Amino acid sequence: MFKYSCLNPISKEGLEKFTPEFEETKELSEAQGVLVRSASMHDMELPEGLLAVARAGAGVNNIPLEDCAKKGIVVFNTPGANANGVKELVFAGMLLAARDVVGGINWVNENKEDPEIAKAAEKEKKKFAGTEIYDKKLGIIGLGAIGVRVANAAKHMGMEVYGYDPYISVDAAWHLSRDIKHVLDVNEIYEECDIITIHVPLLDSTKGTISREAISKMKDGVIVLNFARDLLADEEAVVEAVKAGKIRKYVSDFPNPTTAGVPGCIVIPHLGASTEESEDNCAKMAVKELMDYLKNGNIANSVNYPNCDMGVCQGAGRVAIHHANIANMITKFTANFGDLGINITDMLNKSKGEYAYTMLDVESPVTEEIVKKLSSIDGVIRVRVIK
Repeated sequence: MFKYSCLNPISKEGLEKFTPEFEETKELSEAQGVLVRSASMHDMELPEGLLAVARAGAGVNNIPLEDCAKKGIVVFNTPGANANGVKELVFAGMLLAARDVVGGINWVNENKEDPEIAKAAEKEKKKFAGTEIYDKKLGIIGLGAIGVRVANAAKHMGMEVYGYDPYISVDAAWHLSRDIKHVLDVNEIYEECDIITIHVPLLDSTKGTISREAISKMKDGVIVLNFARDLLADEEAVVEAVKAGKIRKYVSDFPNPTTAGVPGCIVIPHLGASTEESEDNCAKMAVKELMDYLKNGNIANSVNYPNCDMGVCQGAGRVAIHHANIANMITKFTANFGDLGINITDMLNKSKGEYAYTMLDVESPVTEEIVKKLSSIDGVIRVRVIK
């Protein structure tokens, strides 16, 4: 029996996917797996028996990734599960910015007591008229699950779409409309596009992508949307550009004191993935990842260990080893099995940065002796017997 713990309320649709050999526990110390959404784990003491953390969402800033990797705890996220919800809100933000719908609604609320409001509206509406997005140039920085959906939908809405992503995956490329102009220099997006939206993960290399320098290259009156992470933009520079009229509207899904309440900034209270469907999809994917890892040792969508899949073990036993990504580790593993006369029928080794993961299926049951031998090898972090 495997035990899991939920650090946040998790969609019932997802939890119902757990099979009978999994049960929930309120005690983190008892759990082999954890499901989390927004709860911060940085100050938590990670129990010795914890094997995996599944984030029901894409961002993992609330999880101590390096500490988990050092302890052989696999951290999963759910890329793409909330992509449609975010995509739809991006277009809502785009339309709110282009047509000044917010300004118009505020005017109506301010004048709700005026018995002649309908007549007054006809005189005032030109202040909020705005522009259409049809035939405008849309620049998308980041062509992952969300960026690709935004790109394809924008084409259907009659926009001219520019996409920039030097690391675009094969899967994303397959799903991207052939009508998207894939640019190799992000400056082309800054210089050419009427509307710019960013969809990249927050990394040291991407922090402040929408910089003062980038803004200086943009068209006057550009609309900038940020539904990825607020730190991807230098928001002090953005606010200056909004006040100067360089940026027509800045739409962000991340409230903070820099942008909240600033005229020209439309700040939404982090609603991107907060749809019923997105929460269900994220929970279902997180549960699936957690179960496959705990039952079979397979890793999919991990952010601190490599993806590794050997299906269901057909042999007498399976061993999973978390270890440092250094030379001769495989040789040492196989030598220990050979010394004990244990035949390896299948093996898979993958690495990611400083860490690696090896699975071995064997013809005879895995003994405590082989586990001790493998665990004693310098560089080995954790040894698990799957079967």
